[in-house]
Amino acid sequence: MKTRIDTRFEQLKIEGRPGLVTFVMAGDPNLEVSQEILNGLPVAGADLIEIGMPFSDPMADGPSIQLAGQRALKGGQTLTKTLAMVAEFRKLNNETPIILMGYYNPIYIYGNEKFLKDANAAGVDGLIIVDLPPEADDELCIPAMDYNINFIRLATPTTDAERLPKVLENTSGFLYYVSITGITGAAAPDPDRVGKAIAAIKAKTDIPVAVGFGVRTAEQAADLGKGADGVVVGSALVSVILDNLDSDGNPKAGTARAVHALVEDLASGVRSVKH
Repeated sequence: MKTRIDTRFEQLKIEGRPGLVTFVMAGDPNLEVSQEILNGLPVAGADLIEIGMPFSDPMADGPSIQLAGQRALKGGQTLTKTLAMVAEFRKLNNETPIILMGYYNPIYIYGNEKFLKDANAAGVDGLIIVDLPPEADDELCIPAMDYNINFIRLATPTTDAERLPKVLENTSGFLYYVSITGITGAAAPDPDRVGKAIAAIKAKTDIPVAVGFGVRTAEQAADLGKGADGVVVGSALVSVILDNLDSDGNPKAGTARAVHALVEDLASGVRSVKH
């Protein structure tokens, strides 16, 4: 059965352009503003949305996303509240794909079967669990298929030709290609090198490939989108939230609008690309 993710990438292929995939942390800077940001992303130009599940030990995240997770946890964000945010979003939008991204520990504590059931009921379409390797597919990846939830895998510049088939084996929805080695938001990607890497992956699979890590501007999004089916932006959006906090750490009026303004700019970048 097709998911919203499958349908959206089919639409993007017809339009002949890459999609904009936006990442925001659930509950950052607080639950109310986070919901406002989430609800407005599709209108601003997001084609797919990744929502971070805050976790106390986010080993793969750069400083800005780590801080976002800390702000969310400090504000009382839980996995239950994150699923409720998705359900609230679905009252307004039933087309835009939602992917939950994070670490396995909160899901394991919640209970795998209960989580998949509740995520499906809320309207979640995909999962990116960065610390569950293909060797652990029986844990969550394969059970997710029964709930029509795509399990999206990461590939990196260090994923060699021998490892790639294992990474692709049960991946669905799209493959997330990490454009740089290291943590999120740390450096700017090299479009030429990334383009060659994506071409090599596409020679091995029909699954869409989205590229992320280090994308901050419309120009970068356009450059990387030339060879990819989607461009993921996270740290840049989270940094806008940080820039809009007052001295007490509370969001200023217009915080959501500031995030949406950057999304509009990034969307203009990917929409300028023709495949």
